[in-house]
Amino acid sequence: MRVATIKTIFPALLAILITSSCTNPMKLVERGRFDDAVSLSVRKLSGKKKKKTKYVKALEEAFARVTHTDMREIKVLEKEGRDENWVKINNIHQRISRRQQLIEPLLPLYSKDGYKADFKFVKVEDLELESKEKAAEFYYKEGKRLMTIAERGDKPAARSAYDNFEKIKRYYKNYKDEDRLMNRAQELGTVYVLFSMENDARVVLPKDFEQEIKRISVRDLDRNWRTVHLNPEKGLSYDYTVRMRLTDIDVSPEMVKEREYVDDKTIEDGFEYVLDKNGNVAKDSSGNDIKVPKKVLIKARVFETYQRKAAHVGGILEFYDNREREIIYTDPIAVDAIFENYAATFDGDRRALTEESKRKIGNRPVPFPTSEHLILQAADLLKPVVKDKIARSRIMI
Repeated sequence: MRVATIKTIFPALLAILITSSCTNPMKLVERGRFDDAVSLSVRKLSGKKKKKTKYVKALEEAFARVTHTDMREIKVLEKEGRDENWVKINNIHQRISRRQQLIEPLLPLYSKDGYKADFKFVKVEDLELESKEKAAEFYYKEGKRLMTIAERGDKPAARSAYDNFEKIKRYYKNYKDEDRLMNRAQELGTVYVLFSMENDARVVLPKDFEQEIKRISVRDLDRNWRTVHLNPEKGLSYDYTVRMRLTDIDVSPEMVKEREYVDDKTIEDGFEYVLDKNGNVAKDSSGNDIKVPKKVLIKARVFETYQRKAAHVGGILEFYDNREREIIYTDPIAVDAIFENYAATFDGDRRALTEESKRKIGNRPVPFPTSEHLILQAADLLKPVVKDKIARSRIMI
């Protein structure tokens, strides 16, 4: 019982201590969480006519210590002399600026006991402008350096260059020729994929087959850094080719099957009297004749005609690296375009027909589709299969 009590009480006490420290600015200062102490103190003081001295002093101390820490970090970064440090320096300048803007509405700050807080603000505007310019210049130079590598065919370098130019947008909407360079980096970093088709089956395809396949919408196949084309563009060098090789095309013979079967069902049809042991009509307690439903078996003979014809189209998707001149991945593809038709008549009691039989009754045999029509239908079924396999492939990015 004692152990259970300790286990129950300890977490509660810990939660109380944590909550207490998070609502006490001085505790936050002691823990080195100066910015948290500043934010909490400002919330405690904002809108209060009688401002508590402990919160005023906590804000004063937290602000002084965090400003000292930030300025010391800036000096260290500047002494290192590394261009990339200007990004960190600008972040610190922005932090100082936001903190001073947070406190400014409270100035001059007096507690209810007459204590006046002293805040030494940093004249950060010019410093921030300088570090902003140098941070942007760092990303610009780094992007230009990577572009030199990208122009030699290094796509990852082009993408890194793009990222660097994009980061300049944090500082300036328009900076030198950054937009032109971003467009060029996008072009150099993009993988271009060409889709093509080859018929290796010993069957002549309908003339519209390839046209039907290439009606795939490729817009949603394009991702960041990948563009898929169905037809080659003049002057464009393709990194990969997705080649659809058809190896198996088969159309089944026209099949007609006829069968005859019987549907039956037991239904209630009128009633009949219950007889007693003497052969007389039995009576209930009220003297009425006892009747029960009369059940009869009804039947319907169904004459069914079933038609079927199918086209099978199969093959392989080959992912070909044009630079290395090798197949890097293959994926099988196959679809079946099936024509089916049921037609039926019946003889007997319609009420005996099952729901399935009812759907067939009244249908008539129809002309079979041509083999060309079924193969084109298979082409239509192939499109989403091919599209999905290209979309799922991550090797071409």
